[in-house]
Amino acid sequence: MTDLPGSLRDTPRLDRWLALPPGRVRLSIGKIELGQGIATAVTQIAAEELDVAPNRVDLVTGDTDAVPDEGSTSSSLSIEMSGTAVRQACAEVRALLLAEAARRLNCAPAELAVEDGALLRAGVATGQSWWTLAPLVSLAREATGAAAPKPAAAFRVVGRDLPRRDLPARLFPGAFVHDLLPAGVLHARVLRQPSPGARLAGIDEAAVARRGADWVRIGDFAAVLAEDESVAAAALEAAKPRWEGVAAIPSTESQAEALFTAPATEILIGTPPAPAEGRHAATYTRGYVSHGPVGPSCALAAFRDGRLTVWTHSRGLFPLRAVLAAATGLEEAAITLRHVPGAGTFGTAGAEDAAADAAMLALARPGRPVRVQWRREDEFGFEPLGPAMAVRLEAGLDAAGRPAGWAVEIWSPSHVMRGAPPLGRVAMPNAPPLPPAFEAPAALGGSATRNAVPLYDVGAPFIRLHLVERGVLRTSSVRALGAGVNVFAIESFLDELADAAGADPLAYRLALLTDPRARAVLERAAAMAGWAGRGPAGSGRGLGLGFARYKNRSAYAAVVAAVAVEREVRLERIWCAADCGCVINPDGARNQLEGGIVHAASMALKEQVMLGGAGVSSLSWAEYPILRFSEIPEIDVDLLGVPDDPPLGLGEATMGPTAAAIGNAVAHALGARVRGMPMTRARIEASLLA
Repeated sequence: MTDLPGSLRDTPRLDRWLALPPGRVRLSIGKIELGQGIATAVTQIAAEELDVAPNRVDLVTGDTDAVPDEGSTSSSLSIEMSGTAVRQACAEVRALLLAEAARRLNCAPAELAVEDGALLRAGVATGQSWWTLAPLVSLAREATGAAAPKPAAAFRVVGRDLPRRDLPARLFPGAFVHDLLPAGVLHARVLRQPSPGARLAGIDEAAVARRGADWVRIGDFAAVLAEDESVAAAALEAAKPRWEGVAAIPSTESQAEALFTAPATEILIGTPPAPAEGRHAATYTRGYVSHGPVGPSCALAAFRDGRLTVWTHSRGLFPLRAVLAAATGLEEAAITLRHVPGAGTFGTAGAEDAAADAAMLALARPGRPVRVQWRREDEFGFEPLGPAMAVRLEAGLDAAGRPAGWAVEIWSPSHVMRGAPPLGRVAMPNAPPLPPAFEAPAALGGSATRNAVPLYDVGAPFIRLHLVERGVLRTSSVRALGAGVNVFAIESFLDELADAAGADPLAYRLALLTDPRARAVLERAAAMAGWAGRGPAGSGRGLGLGFARYKNRSAYAAVVAAVAVEREVRLERIWCAADCGCVINPDGARNQLEGGIVHAASMALKEQVMLGGAGVSSLSWAEYPILRFSEIPEIDVDLLGVPDDPPLGLGEATMGPTAAAIGNAVAHALGARVRGMPMTRARIEASLLA
C-alpha cells in the first residue's frame, strides 16, 4: 500500500470520509471550523476532486459519533492533515466510480468526463452520474493511495475565492454554544478553587437557598445550580466560599526573569560551541499571556440512560472525550461530544475546563441538561496561560561578519498540556494526575523549542532548554507556541549582528539564506515596503523586518512593519509576503495571515498577564489590554505559492515574524533596542536610559 497522506493514514476507510446520498456529497472531517476557514477549504477540495459544484457538498464535522478522529484542530495542520486526506479519499472514490461507469459503458475510464457529477463521453451525456453509480460501489473499503489526485493545471475550484460557508450562520442568533437553551436546562456557576491545592471549608448554604438555588459539592469542586441564570449568578455571589490552604503568588512571578531560578529539567540539543572571544549575546523575553476570548467559555452536558453528551467549543473533541472517560469511569463509547462554535481562541483556553464542569454536574443531576457559563474573571483567572519565556542567544562573528558558534538557551514552562485533566478534575475521583512538563519532539515541531533552530546558515546550533517543571500556574498552548518568542529573539538578534557587522539587515539575512523560497518572500516583502528608502536610525519612525518558516517545514512568511514611537508605539503599516504552497482559498489564506499579524502585534505591544495574591490579578480588559480596532494599521499581504507545491500550514506563520518586525522597527525608530514583550512605554523608557 502506498503511504497515505495526512489523517487518511489513521482512518483509511473511505466511508468514514465520504457518502453519496442522492444528488449530494456528504463529507465528514474530524477538524473543527474555528474561523480559520477549514469548512470552506475542504469543501473546495472535495468539489474539485469529484467535479461537483461546491454547493452540493454537505460537511459533517464536530461530532465524535459521526466523524473520523483527527485529534485536535491545532498547529496549522488542518489543510496539511485533513485537506490532504480529503483530496486523496475523493480521488479514490472518483477512480472507483469511473471504473464502474467504464465497465457499464464498455469504454476506458479516460474516455469519460465529469460535469457536476454527471458523466459525459465525447461531450455527450451518458445517463450515468455519481449517484446512479454509488449504489453499485461499496465505500466500505480502505484507501490504497493508488489513485492520483488531479494535477494543479486542471483545477477549477481550488485556488478561487469562495465565500466562507460558516459565516452566514454566525451572523444570526443561535449559532454559538452560549445560545443553547434546551428545555429543562439548569444554569450553573462554579466556585473556582483560588489556587491549586486549596481546600473548600464550606459555603453559606442558607444564603444560596434563599436565592432559590441548589448546590453540588464533590470534594473541593462546588457549583450552584438554578432554573434561571440570574438566580445562579446571584447565588454564586451569596455563597461566600471559605477556602483553606490558599497559596499566595508574588507579583514578581509575572516577569519572565522569574523563570531563571525556577526548578527545571534541562534538555540539550546539539553540541555546545567552543568558547571564543568577542561573542555577542542578548536575552529576549515575553511574559505570560492570556487567550483573551471575547466571549467567556461555556458548555452544556446531559447524562441520560447511561450516556453523557457534551456540547462544547473545544477544538479537541476526541482528546477531551478520552480525558472525560478516564475521569468519570464511563466508556468512551458512552460519551458523545458535539462542537458548537464559541468565541475565537488560538490554543487551549477554557473550553475544555467548562466542558468538564458541565459533565460533572450533569452526572450529579442525571436527566437534566446543565449549562455552565464562565464569567470574565473566570476566563482570565483560571484558563491555562500562554507560558512566559526567556531566550538567550549567543554567537560570534567570523572574519566576513557571519554568525559562528550559534547557541540558544531557553527558559519556559510547558506549552503542551492538552492531555492534562481540566480544572474540573477536583470533582473527578478517577482523574489521572497532572502529567510532568513535556516538550514535544522535533519531529512534531517542538513546543518551547519550536523555531529555535533558524533557517539561516549559522552552522549546527546548540540549544539548552530549561523546561520549568511546574510553573506558578497551569500553562498550555497559545498560538505558535514557542515559535512566537523564538523567532522574535532570532530575528532581533540578527538585526543586532547585522549592526555589529555594519550590514543592512535585509542584505545580511539574504547572505545567510540559500532556500530560494525563503529569499523570495524576504525580497518581496522588502520591495512592498520600499525597504531601499529606509532612513537612518533614531528618527522616531522605524522600519523593521522579520522572517521565519513556521516549524521550518510549514509556510514561509516575511513581515515588514512601519512604526512611529511617541509616548507609545504606533503601528503605521505592515506588509507581508508568504509562500504557503498550493493555496486552496486565497481570501481565506490572507485572512489567516492577517489574523496572525494582528494577534502578534497585540502580544508584542500590549498583552501580559499579571500575577499576585492567589493567582492572576489582571481579571478585566482594563488590566489586560489588547490591540483595539482603531490601532490596527493597513495590512498588505502577497501570496507567492504555486499550485503545484503541497499546501503548507499558515495559521501561525506570521506570529514570530510580526513580533520581530515590530521589535526591529522600534529599535530602528529609537536607536535603542527593547528586548522584552510587550514593548510598553516603561520598557521603552528603560531601553533609552540603559
